[in-house]
Amino acid sequence: MRGIKIIFWILYRIWFYILMAIPIIVMFPFLLVSILSEKWYPYFFVMARIWAKFILFGMGFPTKVEFEQQPEEGKSYMFVANHTSMTDIMLMLSVIRNPFVFVGKKELSKIPLFGFFYKRTCILVDRSSSKSRMAVFERAQKRLHQGLSICIFPEGGVPDESVVLDEFKDGAFRLAIDHEIPIVPMTFFDNKRLFSYTFFSGSPGLMRVKVHRFFETKNQNPEYKKTLKNEVRELLLRDLLNDQK
Repeated sequence: MRGIKIIFWILYRIWFYILMAIPIIVMFPFLLVSILSEKWYPYFFVMARIWAKFILFGMGFPTKVEFEQQPEEGKSYMFVANHTSMTDIMLMLSVIRNPFVFVGKKELSKIPLFGFFYKRTCILVDRSSSKSRMAVFERAQKRLHQGLSICIFPEGGVPDESVVLDEFKDGAFRLAIDHEIPIVPMTFFDNKRLFSYTFFSGSPGLMRVKVHRFFETKNQNPEYKKTLKNEVRELLLRDLLNDQK
């Protein structure tokens, strides 16, 4: 029985990367045109959402989304969620319609095909470099001034699977306060269980998302970021712990 599971997991992981590649190959000319100018990013975002939904469907991951508050069209937000799986990227794109830019680790740019577009459309950060972290703020500010939103996974990376929710970094909350944009906390309940970074694991199943009420940041001073960070983390942690009961 264990041998059958191992074969399934190997094929399931290979299938994931095949699904990642198919839409990129099919839409390649249109994707290429859409990244020639930053003002065309919303068109790229539409195709990225198609890509994400194609992968989730092909992997057998239907989604169930609970909205406590809906993002408004044309407004900028800071989207934050717990981070446990590569499918977090696809799930975020699938759920949110407002064009946003990911702030993500530079290592993902090494993935064939995906990495080509990832490094040209996302804000990459080298977490070992303070200079790189400062550059992230400059690029994020530019994107916000263009009317886009930002998505940051504030744990700063995928934690050990035994960790329910890692400590949050300051970046997302500092940017949100500086630009007076609402924080949109989101809980991803099932991604770790269904498709973690452990190679020999995973299975099709329902991916549940809860989009919480927004945290407003207008007229807040920079010192508020610590309180804001802790409140958002406690909200997500409570969700995850309650779901384990």
